[in-house]
Amino acid sequence: MRLFVTGATGYIGGSVAVRLVAAGHTVRGLVRDPAKSDLLRAHGIQPVPGSLDDEDVLAREASAADGVVNAADADHLPSLQAMLRAIEGSGKPLVHTSGSSVIGDDARGNRPSGAIFDEDTPFVVAPAKQARHALNGRVLAAAALGVRAVVVCPTLIYGAGKGLNPRSIQIPFLVEQARAHGAVRVVGLGLNRWSTVHIDDLTALYLLALEKAPAGAFYFAENGEASFTEIGQAIATRLGMGPVESVAAEEAAAAWGPGRAYYTFGSNSRVRARRARRELAWTPRHGSVLDWIRDEMPL
Repeated sequence: MRLFVTGATGYIGGSVAVRLVAAGHTVRGLVRDPAKSDLLRAHGIQPVPGSLDDEDVLAREASAADGVVNAADADHLPSLQAMLRAIEGSGKPLVHTSGSSVIGDDARGNRPSGAIFDEDTPFVVAPAKQARHALNGRVLAAAALGVRAVVVCPTLIYGAGKGLNPRSIQIPFLVEQARAHGAVRVVGLGLNRWSTVHIDDLTALYLLALEKAPAGAFYFAENGEASFTEIGQAIATRLGMGPVESVAAEEAAAAWGPGRAYYTFGSNSRVRARRARRELAWTPRHGSVLDWIRDEMPL
């Protein structure tokens, strides 16, 4: 297939694009920074100059492609609408990238949650995440307009990316904070739990979704879970540091920003990817983020 990927210079989009090239697809990737065009070409990806604000470029590329992967911004509605309009009635796949903080709670790191969601569980969505939830709904509604629209909702992603950006969001940030402060720091008591997924397993899910997901499908991506205390302890072991330190959510919000403090690191986000396993025969191979941190995480 000829595929168009937004976020092609990022962690998820770049890794997906490289996986698609390896599978024999022709991939064109949106690139905002001209200096990165040659780097994309080195990975076998044809650069498309532009940004998410260039709706004409997005519409043109989506229309010319056999399928689209939207991995640049989970919350950017105008760009998504431009691409969906361009492929209405075509039956082409558009795989949109969301994130499991959409069902994140307000634990502030101090408690685990017994709530575990799968694709058929009614979601509990906090006010701050209602816009993302609504955007996911817009994607899925495009199935009625002749688009094979799919949402992939990753959990905490780990592993070295295969594209231009090898770094995920959550674990590298905790490592940076640890090096800056001399200790690993977690929000509250770090008892909150997140489901996890390895980047290689995630890119395998995108490939399957493009090939055979039905219109209107929503897939969580997970294989295992851990608390942030466990993650912090594994990082401390890997870095040769002492005990994990607790930071109040309010203090973390002042230093890291509210989004990071209350959702990225302070919430519970526990899900099970039952539909991907059942419907696409997705078989993730990496099950322990803690083993990866202790044994494989780049230093």
